[in-house]
Amino acid sequence: MEDIKLEQFNNIHFIGIGGIGISAIARMLLLLGKNVSGSDSGRSPVTEKLEREGAAVYEGHDARNLKDDTDLVVYTIAIAKDNPELLEAQKRGVTLLTYPEALGLLTSAKKTIAVAGTHGKTTTTAMIAEVLMGQNMDPTVVVGSFLNNQKENFIGGASNLMVVEACEYCDSFLNLHPFIGVITNIDSDHLDYFGSLENIQKSFRKFAERIPNDGYLVCNPNDENVKPILEGLSSTIIDYSEMGEDIELSVPGKHNIKNAQAALSASMLVGVTQEKGKANIKTFKGTWRRQEFKGETKKGALIYDDYAHHPQEVAAVIEAFKSLYPDKKVSLVFQPHLYSRTKLLFDDFVKELSNADGVMLAPIYAAREKKDDTISSKMIEEEINKKEHKAIYVETPDEMVEKLKEWSDDDDVVITVGAGDIYKVGERLLEN
Repeated sequence: MEDIKLEQFNNIHFIGIGGIGISAIARMLLLLGKNVSGSDSGRSPVTEKLEREGAAVYEGHDARNLKDDTDLVVYTIAIAKDNPELLEAQKRGVTLLTYPEALGLLTSAKKTIAVAGTHGKTTTTAMIAEVLMGQNMDPTVVVGSFLNNQKENFIGGASNLMVVEACEYCDSFLNLHPFIGVITNIDSDHLDYFGSLENIQKSFRKFAERIPNDGYLVCNPNDENVKPILEGLSSTIIDYSEMGEDIELSVPGKHNIKNAQAALSASMLVGVTQEKGKANIKTFKGTWRRQEFKGETKKGALIYDDYAHHPQEVAAVIEAFKSLYPDKKVSLVFQPHLYSRTKLLFDDFVKELSNADGVMLAPIYAAREKKDDTISSKMIEEEINKKEHKAIYVETPDEMVEKLKEWSDDDDVVITVGAGDIYKVGERLLEN
């Protein structure tokens, strides 16, 4: 693997090219003058942008999408093992790389800041990018969302600095080569893969061990879930909590102060002064699907969207908006993500969602999982309403839009929340 260089290939096909992360690598290779093709289950703004930049994008997966001269296939780990394009590439003996493996190859060639953590890694990655670009340090950036100021998920920089979001799912971040590693926090998530918090911590420990002796790990060493992974590490540990909380931000929430502390700590390790870093981070406007303002209804309700899909992320969203709008009702339209996550963290979801002034629940977004009839959003509704009748379960997007027309008023902040396609409900409400 270490002997492979992406630059040595000329005709590269991406399976799942519409993914936020994998599309960034496709765009990078387009900039290098490579012939790029790819497929995805449907069209999206991401695939349309790739086409404008020169990629050949196919809707749907078919073995015929691989051209005769394809010499590398990069694929998302989310695809099925019997994907026809994957099977065709295996049959031909074409070189295969997962998205994490391809990203890992890119990070090995640069001085890389890799941002990991159960929560906040997208925002923290974007904050670091904002600071470094504000200081004209010209980094390459791969982030799992769109930077609001640049409208990009990929920045092709000319310097030796690279900033990447490091995902722990399926141990993906163990392919990376960070000089500076950032761990925002560690919490119970992706239990369908890890099984326990202890196994998650073991994975983060392996990530930390990938940092060289002369490198740095930015974290909060006093965090009870982070502390156990730190003993005996050879890299230098930087405590981001020592940064202090006097950081002025344009995005709300106590959790974003912590994200900013981590981002500033990492930025200072590559030469940014604290004063200039704070000035740059103040201009950070967030990322797509993170506390994103979508618009205002005719009744005057403010519509936002957020990607939160873990109980602690839901709690952070509610806290942020209640502090931002103390005189308004803060209501959520929540779409649980994955049957396994909803089942394993059911009590925590009930607890945190109950802190909203109103909750509309959509059916569970299955994503990569098969249907599980032993868990449902209706069960969350029933549990919340045992104490206070503030939750409603709504089956279809059409019904959600109609219910929201009645439900929202001029003193409401309504946030569509979840990692699936729930954001479309807020957009349709505003269109209507």
